[in-house]
Amino acid sequence: KKEISELKQQVKKRYDFSSTIKGNSGAMKKVFAMIEKAVKSNITVSITGETGTGKEVVAKSIHYNSPRAKKPFVAVNITAIPSELIESELFGHEKGAFTGAVSRRIGKFEEAGEGTIFLDEIGEMDINMQSKLLRVLQERELTRVGGNGLVKIKCRVMSATHKDLADEVRKGNFREDLYYRLLGLPISLPPLRERGNDVLLLAKHFMDEYCAENDLGKMKLTSKAQNKLFKYPWPGNIRELKAVVELSCVMADEDVVDEEHITFT
Repeated sequence: KKEISELKQQVKKRYDFSSTIKGNSGAMKKVFAMIEKAVKSNITVSITGETGTGKEVVAKSIHYNSPRAKKPFVAVNITAIPSELIESELFGHEKGAFTGAVSRRIGKFEEAGEGTIFLDEIGEMDINMQSKLLRVLQERELTRVGGNGLVKIKCRVMSATHKDLADEVRKGNFREDLYYRLLGLPISLPPLRERGNDVLLLAKHFMDEYCAENDLGKMKLTSKAQNKLFKYPWPGNIRELKAVVELSCVMADEDVVDEEHITFT
């Protein structure tokens, strides 16, 4: 029990957005303000931003700083689940519902309980599945595949996408009614190239983190290395920056990272 309690505290500290989501730019200050509003409310949250901008980190930060922090956080990447299995994955199934269903299985919504379910890349969901999800969100209840009974759901819903869902609605790829059901409190994450000096702030954070995890002494960036990082457009955003910084630490011969140690793919 003591170990579980300590682990929960570590997780909560890890996703304390004031220390985990780094940024001093005006764009990020707006994001922090929206996160604070989300933490104080049970409103549905929709997070948008390019790939690699940290959408799941924001979702976890909201959950672990909210009253639901001690409840489960269940993340579902829609793109990682075959379309024919998505309904069973989300809503569960009864024994014998289909070939291979040898026992009852609860879905992600039930697994989340009174916690949070995070639907990542929601823009990739099949249009037919969208109608089933809409009904569950409207009625706050679901039916397992192959079952008849209704199961009440109590979890908070957060979603994320790199797509412009409003545009997807206009194109007929996303249901308008589901779009407004998921919209809730919208949080838009800026791409790294629009965050100014946050690039260097994050680079230092990732460098310190890497050194600590690998029992290395403190390392620092030369002015030329900083300039090289600052001028790069970062198409892969924060995820790319983290990978580049970690590789530069490996390539550096001593405790100084210079421009030749920084490589972009």
